[in-house]
Amino acid sequence: MKKQVLALAISAILLAACGKKEEPAPAAAPAAPVAAAPAAPAAPAVPVYDDEKVLNIYNWPDYVPEGMIAAFEKESGIKVNYDTFETNEALHAKLVAGNTGYDIVVPGTVFAKGQIEGGLLQPLKKDQIPNLANMDPAIMATLTKADPDNAHLVPWAWGFTTVGINKTKVEKALGGMAMPENAWDLVFKPEYTSKLKSCGIAYLDSPTEIIPVALHYIGKDAYSNDPADYKAAGEMLAKVRKDVRLFSSTMIDDIAGGKACVAIGWSGDVNIAAARATENGSKDVIEAMLPSTGALIFFDTMAVTKDAKHPNNAAAFIDFYLRPENAALMSNEMGYPTGNKAGVSLVKPEIASNKTIFVEADYFAKMIPPSSFTNEAREAMGNTYNAFKKGK
Repeated sequence: MKKQVLALAISAILLAACGKKEEPAPAAAPAAPVAAAPAAPAAPAVPVYDDEKVLNIYNWPDYVPEGMIAAFEKESGIKVNYDTFETNEALHAKLVAGNTGYDIVVPGTVFAKGQIEGGLLQPLKKDQIPNLANMDPAIMATLTKADPDNAHLVPWAWGFTTVGINKTKVEKALGGMAMPENAWDLVFKPEYTSKLKSCGIAYLDSPTEIIPVALHYIGKDAYSNDPADYKAAGEMLAKVRKDVRLFSSTMIDDIAGGKACVAIGWSGDVNIAAARATENGSKDVIEAMLPSTGALIFFDTMAVTKDAKHPNNAAAFIDFYLRPENAALMSNEMGYPTGNKAGVSLVKPEIASNKTIFVEADYFAKMIPPSSFTNEAREAMGNTYNAFKKGK
């Protein structure tokens, strides 16, 4: 399938999958209406910069193409200070505390909704971001659930939380045991974890990544508001706790370096780990899996902090990032699909054809759409995760 056609198919399924209410919807629920394409605002004659030529960005690690920051600095004359955080929880705590010192942050949508409602993020200067017109309208429509009117958020990248494996080591550890039909069994079913602990099982060290997929695995709403559901998820996780080697926020190096042969991780990170292992001379086969019951979709989004000291510089960087060639770099170099329709034609064929990056439409229908948590659910989730991690 040509990349343009593939992107349209994914967008259509994505809108249908992600435009649901937070409550579980019937399988035959109609697709949400497609939002109109973002109107292209009149581009200023020249970029608008703040008097102080500085921009402070707070993003996830291993999440920006090589040379992109330097290219923006050279073009704009703006000095970029680029720091990283490892979990949504860490970013959220900094935003709540105030005086962040950052202009651009990159929250996941499961946190961004509450951050917008809490006044922690300021509206975008859309008149200074003409390249917003490059965004896929279906992608932007999915974000309206967290960000009505697309007033605050711009996609950085999206992907899914799934099971990543070192196939070579997993097959050896399982011996004559066949791989399960549902890849989630590898990390949640004692029958498999008891064998795979010999080569290492790793979990992302984040409640909002682990608990939703655990809930989904036991047949509950991944974004449940029922405390009893979290109790059931905790009971399931307790059965495999002794087999989990590490909780990690550096999954790329852990998988590529052999600390773990199976992991709950982000799809793009697993693909980066596969490339890094090959670069280092490893002959092991590392793969991101497509579990039969679906994986957890996520969106990471650029936003401008309420206390940003350089909002014009922030708008200039966002517009720079949304250029087609820069959007394509996220797929070509970082292994994440782009939501920038103008950049799709620039994605390398071998990337566009990778089904764990540009997921086929029929599989996309199985995936777990992003949503958000009530404060009560977030508390129950945190308590469940902490008890699991501590082995209690």
